Order: sequence, then C-alpha cells, then structure tokens
Amino acid sequence: MTPLSATACAIARPRTDRGQGDRIALSAATSHGSHLRTEDVRVWLEERRQANDFRVERIPFDALDQWRFKPGSGNLGHRSGRFFTIEGLHVEERDGPFGDGPRREWQQPVIRQPEAGILGILCKEFDGVLHFLMQAKMEPGNPNLVQLSPTVQATRSNYTRAHGGADVKLIEHFFQPERVIADVLQSEQGSWFFRKVNRNMIVETVDEIEADDDFRWLTLGQIAALLHDDLTVNMNARSVLSCLPFPDCTPGALFSDTQLLSWFTGERSRRDVRAHRIPLSSVCGWKQGPESVEHEEGRYFRAVAVAVQAGNRERIQWTQPLFEAIGVGVVAFLLRDFGGIPHVLVHARADGGFLDTVELAPTVQCTPRNYAHLSTVDQPPFLGIVLNASPSRIRYEAVHSEEGGRFLNASSRYLVVDTNDTETPLDPPPGYAWASLAQLTELTRHGHYLNVEARTLLACLNALSTQPKGGA
Repeated sequence: MTPLSATACAIARPRTDRGQGDRIALSAATSHGSHLRTEDVRVWLEERRQANDFRVERIPFDALDQWRFKPGSGNLGHRSGRFFTIEGLHVEERDGPFGDGPRREWQQPVIRQPEAGILGILCKEFDGVLHFLMQAKMEPGNPNLVQLSPTVQATRSNYTRAHGGADVKLIEHFFQPERVIADVLQSEQGSWFFRKVNRNMIVETVDEIEADDDFRWLTLGQIAALLHDDLTVNMNARSVLSCLPFPDCTPGALFSDTQLLSWFTGERSRRDVRAHRIPLSSVCGWKQGPESVEHEEGRYFRAVAVAVQAGNRERIQWTQPLFEAIGVGVVAFLLRDFGGIPHVLVHARADGGFLDTVELAPTVQCTPRNYAHLSTVDQPPFLGIVLNASPSRIRYEAVHSEEGGRFLNASSRYLVVDTNDTETPLDPPPGYAWASLAQLTELTRHGHYLNVEARTLLACLNALSTQPKGGA
C-alpha cells in the first residue's frame, strides 16, 4: 500500500498526529539512550575513523579517473553523464519593486546536480522513547572525515549504482514508507550549487533493523548534546533534524504567520535575480590551472580534485572534484525576546543558485575574509555585532562543516547571539524581519523557505532548549 492509498480503509482520518509532538519532545528531553551513552558516541566515532583505511589526497585535474573537461564549454563532468558537473554561472540581481534598485552582476563556477538525493533518518521506539538511527559516515571533504550522519545519505546516482559499487544500506525503508514524520524537498547552498535539492525524510519503523557497526540508535537529547561539539554532526543530519515537527508551546509571536509570510512573499516579489548557466571556460574573473580553478584575487573558493580511499563506502576508491573553501565562515542568528518569546532576526537572502530567488537565511552568513578589504560600512550588516559579541551574550557556538561530499574543508562558526534594541531595533533594515522559533519550525515543513544554514541554526536552537552549553 502506498502512503496515499485509501482503498484499504475509505474513511476520513485526522490531518495531524497530535501525539507526535509529545513523542518528539520526550526524545529531546531524554539524554540517556537505550543503546549507547552520549559520552561513548564520541569514542565510537573515533573507533570508526580508526577501523577503516580513509585517505584523501589532492591530485591534478589530469589524474581524475572518468572525469574530464568537455571540449568547447570547459565544463567538468563525469563520463557517464551522472553525479554532477562544474559549470559557469552568470548572475544579475536588482532590488526594488520595479527592478530599478541597485544592480549587482557577477560570474562564478557552480556545481550543477539536477537529481534529488535522499537524506533519511529511521526512528524507532525503544523503552517508550523514539531513537534515531545515525551513521558514522566518511565524506572526503570533512576536515575530520567521519561525522554523525543520517541513516541514508545518497544521490540518485548512488542508490541506482551508477558508480558500479555496492547498494546503499537501508535505502529500501525510504522508497514507500508507511509512517512518515517528515518528508520535504530542501535546498542546499545557493552560492555554490545551482538549484540543488534533496529529499529530507524522517521515517518511523517497527521492523527489526540489522545495522552494522557504522550505525547507532540515539535519542534526540543525545544528538542535541553532540550538536554542541565541533565537527561532529554533519550538514545533512542537521538539515533533516531541523524538519522535525517540534511541538509549539508558545502563545504567539511578534507578527502573525500571515504577516510573516506576506513580508517574505513581498521580498521574493521585489528581488529580480536572473541566473543562467554559462560555459566554465568563459567565466570572467576566474583562472584555471593544472590543479585548481580559482578566483583571480584568491577569494571565495576554488575547484580542486582529490583521490579518495574509503574502506566502508559503496565504492572503496574513486576520484572526484570538490569545491575547496577559502576561510572559515560565520553564520549567526541575533536573538531577542518579545513578550518572553525568543525571536531571531532572519534575512531574506538572494543567491544565484536558489530555485525561488530568495530564502530565509541567518542574520549573518558570510566568510569575513572575503570582506576584509572593504570599509566597515560596506561589510555585511550586523557582522561587527556578531564578531565583537562578548562571551556572556553568546547563547550557542560551535564549528560545523558544510556538505562533505562536494566541499573540501568548508566549515563555519555557527552562533546564536543575544542582542538589544540599540543594536537591532524592532523595525530592522529592509530585507530583515523578526520570527519566532515556532514559526521557523512550521516553515521547515515546506521546501525553499529556510536555507540550509538557517536550518542548521534551527536544529542548534532546538538543541539549546534541551541541553546546557557543552553538556552531554
């Protein structure tokens, strides 16, 4: 029976599972799991690093196997036509209701991966508490290689075995799930990907699951503790966890849901972003050498090639291109209480790779190194407040890596910082608005509302509400 089949029981059903939020809240409040102590998760992750032969080495482009620069366009792609390509992108952006505002224009390399992958977490009750099956997964771009990942993390090319390797473990549980807790197409980095989406899923099972040593069942409370550690919970897991329907216990918000959505729709309407793909060989301001494609002034990122060895992956050896980050990013929400209800300052951010022009982003999202040559007034709004915040005002802080399957050593310092009316008034600058955490949680039920950085911070804020800083 498919999830929408009504032939077995043609009666009306409740539109929502009212007990689901309570079960999620109980799991979030449970800091000791039935299978593994939280402090032992860190030991287990290190054991998995040591148990396999993991190696990532930089190589020149001409040492790539099955990848080549296409004659004419210069686009870098796999000979099979699968996986992804590195192409060029030309972006023009204008503000203003009539497209008559300030104009920005630039070109850059971009990753085009038109197929949607599956990021899925299995959950199951043990001793009356939901546990989530997490994987110790190696990704070549992770600074520490192995991090806590979803049960399944696979592109369509991977789970259809375009690489010629083994099957993706446990993928069958996400093809026709019986009990779905969350299922939504979410975007990824619009500054480096061209319209990439993945299916973020959380599926409950009652089956006996045969999982090997790379998998462990954890409560949400345990995962929340691990979200306070640097480079531990990977980007895909953070994205999926942000989609959990946490119960809304707040009596209201500064603006109604309708007002917030109206503001956001207005932001989408007034921003004119025109992005189209161009040949990689024609991208202005970037240069190509034997080992990298990089910006002429050494900013932003560079495309490089790596050779990978991973004993526990579907394919043990392979080569691939990656985008290598230049500098550590800063991603932050400024937070204020209104009527005792926490609100964060969201930014309607336009990136050339977004499908819907604008998505809600954190207050600050940038790599400060890229703006160091500019005067303070020309740097991103609120960056100085975040960088100069005293420790007493920092509610949350951890370094998290970005997508390790496509990005090399890309990490950001994620923060939640208390602010006040002097720094961040009730009426913020254009493009910014106050939203409650419950409102952001509701928006994650739909795709293309919160960008991946905002979803990470939402997962961290949910962790903050259930764990002390640094607590296990």
